Amino acid sequence: MHSTLLVACLLYHAQRCLGSDNGMNMTMDGSVELATGQMLPYLHFTLGDTLWFLGWVPQSRGAMFGACIGLFLLALLERWLAVCKAIIEVHWNKSASQMLADKQKDSVILKHNTADRIFRRLAPPFVAAYDLPRGVAYAALALLNYLFMLTIMTFQLAFIFSLVVGLGVGEALFGRYALSAHLH
Repeated sequence: MHSTLLVACLLYHAQRCLGSDNGMNMTMDGSVELATGQMLPYLHFTLGDTLWFLGWVPQSRGAMFGACIGLFLLALLERWLAVCKAIIEVHWNKSASQMLADKQKDSVILKHNTADRIFRRLAPPFVAAYDLPRGVAYAALALLNYLFMLTIMTFQLAFIFSLVVGLGVGEALFGRYALSAHLH
């Protein structure tokens, strides 16, 4: 008796919780209302878009200008980090190749295992002093790129233009250093 009543009560409450409207308007015809702003599903220049965190919502033109300057500088930083990573990788690769050559001079490679010789010749050795910072630099660049992607997903044209112009200016300022590092 008690279990039947319990099941009936649970089914009744489950039906109410899984109701069709549940007190919420689920249409996708307008903007998504957020606690402090709104997210418009089209390209726009209006104020009120959340940038990464709930409290980061430029509500005035000055705040929007500041956010755009910050995004521009962050785009410059991303290009600078990419160039620094490229330059230091050239140095690390030369050092690793030299270490591999020195190691091969000092040791005798077995003649009967051709695959082992080819792998040892092509794969540079793991050097923690080089490979761990390389991983950290890659993670930092990936983080910046994901933040840029989230910024683009706001559809705020001022943010998008700030990123695109910042990346272009950063490449113009720093890109030649990466190219010259690979040539030397």
